[in-house]
Amino acid sequence: MTFPTLPNLRLGDNPHVADPARMVFLGFGKYARADKIYALEPIIGDERGGGRRTRVWVEGVTEPIIASRTERTILHDMGQEAQIGTPVLDEALALAERIAEQAESGRVDLADLGRRARHVLASTARPPEQQLF
Repeated sequence: MTFPTLPNLRLGDNPHVADPARMVFLGFGKYARADKIYALEPIIGDERGGGRRTRVWVEGVTEPIIASRTERTILHDMGQEAQIGTPVLDEALALAERIAEQAESGRVDLADLGRRARHVLASTARPPEQQLF
């Protein structure tokens, strides 16, 4: 039995895990190497908000890095699509969080919320059927 060969691939390597050279954007100018991230913890309750969505545990860093992105989005960027749901859900949750925060502060930007809602809806819409004749 022969196996396909890839450059720099050794027997026992798993090309389906995170690419070690891949940098993952955590938000606010923060990045981490995909192969060094070992845990993601969603921030919940009163701690969440204002750009605080996920604690990212990185090998070699004693304290978690606070990311402004959700754990699903980070997993997606790490190449772990099979372990997550859909980015549309993340966008919908971010929209819901923004609505809640703005309603709580008494300052709701309807134009911004409408634009974001249309973006979420557009990403879930089916493309129009093409007529062949």
